[in-house]
Amino acid sequence: MAISSTPGAGGPAQTTGATTTVLVVEDEPAIAQAISQRLSAEGWRVETVGDGHAGVEAAARLQPDVVVLDVMLPGIDGLEVCRRVQAERPVPVLMLTARDDETDMLIGLGVGADDYMTKPFSMRELVARTKALLRRTERAAQAAALQATQPDAIPPLTVGDVVVDRAQRRVHRAGEEVHLTPTEFDLLLTLAATPRTVLTRERLLAEVWDWVDASGTRTVDSHVKALRRKLGADLIRTVHGVGYAFEPATAPSASPAP
Repeated sequence: MAISSTPGAGGPAQTTGATTTVLVVEDEPAIAQAISQRLSAEGWRVETVGDGHAGVEAAARLQPDVVVLDVMLPGIDGLEVCRRVQAERPVPVLMLTARDDETDMLIGLGVGADDYMTKPFSMRELVARTKALLRRTERAAQAAALQATQPDAIPPLTVGDVVVDRAQRRVHRAGEEVHLTPTEFDLLLTLAATPRTVLTRERLLAEVWDWVDASGTRTVDSHVKALRRKLGADLIRTVHGVGYAFEPATAPSASPAP
C-alpha cells in the first residue's frame, strides 16, 4: 500500500528531460516520510510504498529512474524485490540495511543493487548517493547515443585480458562477458584506466560515488570484493591502509579471430 506520493516541490529535476521519479520502498513510516520530503526538495517526484509486493508493483507501474529500497520488508524482502525489479527492467537501486554486515551487503550487490547505505544514515549522504546514481545513468545514455551516431568515438579500453567497452558498458575477461552493476562498472573503469597505480579509497569514493566523506570508504571495500568475485581475485591488489590498484594479467590477450 502506498504511504505517500509527493510531486517535487524544490525546482527542476537534476537530470535532463522529464521530472525524475524516485520510488522509495520502506516499511517504517517515519523514515519513509523523511526520505520522501528530502528527495522531493530536490525537485523529484517521489512515491513511497511499505511492503515488498507493493514495491514490485510500483516499479512496474512507475518505471522509476531510481529505487531506494529497504532490505527488511513485510511480504517479500528487499533482496527478492531487487531481483524481480531488475529482471523486469534494469534500474539503479540504492539499498538500505539496518545490519552492518558485509555479507548482506555483498548479497545485495549480487542481486543487482548498485549501492547501499547502513541505517542510521544522513539525508545529505542519501541525496548525494541518489544524485550519483542518476548522473551515472545519464552518462551511460549519452555514451550510448554517441556510439549510435559515431561508432568509433569511444573505443574500448583493453588492459591485459580485460576489455572494458565504455560505449556499451560491457566487460569481457579472456573473451567471456562478465555482468557488472553500473557502480561496479564505473569502479572497474576508474581502476583500469590507470593500471598498477594505487588509488586511495577516498579518491575512488569521490570519482565513482561523487561522495567525499571518508566514512563511506567501506562502501569501496565491499564493491571491490564484489568485483573480485566476478572478475577474479588476481586483478585488484589491496594496498593496506591506502587503497587499491588494478593489476592486469601479464599474459597477452588472445588475438581476435580473423
